[in-house]
Amino acid sequence: MFRKLGIVKEFLSVKDFTNKEVLEAYQKEKLAERLASHGSFFYPNSEKLEDFPIINKKIFMENFETINTVKITKEEAFKVALASEESRNFSNKIGDISVGLSSGTSGNRGIFLVSEKESIRWAGYILKRMLPKPLLQRHKIAFFLRANSNLYESVNSLTITFTFYDLLRPLEEHIERLNATQPTILIAPAQLLRLLALSDRLTINPKKIISVAEVLEEEDEALIVQRFSQKVHQVYQCTEGFLAHTCEEGNLHLNEDRVYIEKAWIDKKSGRFSPIITDFFRSSQPVIRYKLDDILVLEKEPCLCGSVFERIKKIEGRCDDILKVKDKKREPYLLFPDFIRRAIIRASDKIEEYSVEHKEDVLHIYLQPISVKDEVEKSLQKLYGEQGLEVIKHLYHPYKIGKLTDKRRRVKQL
Repeated sequence: MFRKLGIVKEFLSVKDFTNKEVLEAYQKEKLAERLASHGSFFYPNSEKLEDFPIINKKIFMENFETINTVKITKEEAFKVALASEESRNFSNKIGDISVGLSSGTSGNRGIFLVSEKESIRWAGYILKRMLPKPLLQRHKIAFFLRANSNLYESVNSLTITFTFYDLLRPLEEHIERLNATQPTILIAPAQLLRLLALSDRLTINPKKIISVAEVLEEEDEALIVQRFSQKVHQVYQCTEGFLAHTCEEGNLHLNEDRVYIEKAWIDKKSGRFSPIITDFFRSSQPVIRYKLDDILVLEKEPCLCGSVFERIKKIEGRCDDILKVKDKKREPYLLFPDFIRRAIIRASDKIEEYSVEHKEDVLHIYLQPISVKDEVEKSLQKLYGEQGLEVIKHLYHPYKIGKLTDKRRRVKQL
């Protein structure tokens, strides 16, 4: 009962910000509170954000035991998290602390700790931001993830039924289960939403569809919208926090009432940056000036929804996947993955699947069907000409179908 009341209280406390000065005053207050009370041996005792080091996942994990404030060792946390992964039972805790593993897209798996209080706060906030209106209707949520968590289960209530769909299970099994339960909200990685949209056996009609965990590409979004006659919303949620959500207009906004975001500019002209995040409320594992490896593209136009939270045009991928190539003067040039994706997609409407790996100055291009390689070659050569780039060597291969548990990365820099 206490838990449900806590979620309702948090739900009711979440407000929208339509005035930039009011938001900035709120952020200043929360940031001061965070810096003054982080309780971590790792971070300095200072009221100035610039005194705190900018860290990444490697530094975060190397200093796991001095960053977290609940005296949990890395060994303890990994033991609990790995046991949950192997048993597929994700209810294990250390005291009241839920432990989970990040998916490790970059090759380094991270551990996240969430207290009961933080779990309640997260549940109330995400329900307020993501439930379809009118609020307080009954909903059945189907959530597809590689691993479940006490954090996600915390949204269950009298009006909300949350069901975890394990990505390790076969797709046909998921389709049967979805048809039987008829969820009103469907939450899944983009590649899974695409597969469900292509299934002629699926009979569900969700009221809201939310893409998570992967880049939502325009062609996949169009397919999903056509199949379900619904907008595709997005949640930008990672180990380090709930960072962004889509509003009623379908635009992606940073959750600036939960995180303070500094921008590490990659290309200011095009609006590309990596976020450096400071979470106002994480206390068991404080997140202060944590630099993510994601490429976000800023949208400067205000949103019709009225929110002053900054808009994101798209989440483009990872900094690791920016191709390091040469221009015609043999000078280093950073080719963003989105340019490659667009060149391939516009090459032919026959393309069903593709992926690209850049290794040792060669682009390995995997296509389904492979018969479209001439069209793709022509489109890529056009791209190199438009960008003034030195021609890159290509090798073509039949597309390799991966596991649903693997995050889809269309373009990889190896």
